[in-house]
Amino acid sequence: MQAVGRVENKIALVTGAAQGIGAACARQLAAEGARVLLTDINTAGVEQQAAAINQQYPGHAVACRHDVCSADDWQRAVTTVEKTWGGLHILVNNAGIGALANVEDETLENWRHVHAVDLDSVFLGCKLAIPLMRHSGGGSIINISSISGIIAGHNLAAYNSAKAAVGHLSKSVALHCARTQSNIRCNSVHPVFVDTPILDGLAQGADRELALGKLARQVPLGKIGTTDDVAYAVLYLASDESGFVTGSELRIDGGISAQ
Repeated sequence: MQAVGRVENKIALVTGAAQGIGAACARQLAAEGARVLLTDINTAGVEQQAAAINQQYPGHAVACRHDVCSADDWQRAVTTVEKTWGGLHILVNNAGIGALANVEDETLENWRHVHAVDLDSVFLGCKLAIPLMRHSGGGSIINISSISGIIAGHNLAAYNSAKAAVGHLSKSVALHCARTQSNIRCNSVHPVFVDTPILDGLAQGADRELALGKLARQVPLGKIGTTDDVAYAVLYLASDESGFVTGSELRIDGGISAQ
């Protein structure tokens, strides 16, 4: 008898799915039975990821170009998932960018850009997806924050601010959905250093392997995370196994925040 997937017959939307954590989340969800709308501003990249999923799990993935800073694009993405599969049960707000600058060196223009991509996108996603999720019988919203939303750094002013706000917004969304009896849970995930292209910025032109090794030495477990480390956490929060978990901050950080 074939095993039933952990998110069998659920419908998911994953942003920032052309690479990195978003692509890994989409793959894990599809592998466990979900049908997934992968979105990204990188059209070619997200189409490639969807095609790879469909090779292994035919009919489980569709790609959609999506500027997460645009309310119109969000509405199109939500409409696409509804027209394609008839509902929505899982929203993974993953799209984001990094930015290295302290409070004196940061520009107002870049500050606003980081908050638009990392925070405004999460607000728009929650706001526009909740009605469809409620109509679909409920589900789970997973917002990808960062350990940088909990532990600050001197040269991450905009990123620290935006990712901290994602965590608190997630709690507000969780309480709203509970109060309105929407059967929708909302949690935030807080990874530490994960081997994705966003870490290239942290290398600041240094040898990549040396830079990653330096980052790994800051983590009690002695290594940086993988995209699958985060995807497995997202899978748990997307599944019914976490049915009594809402408003939480799940730290995927190798113990760094325990120090």
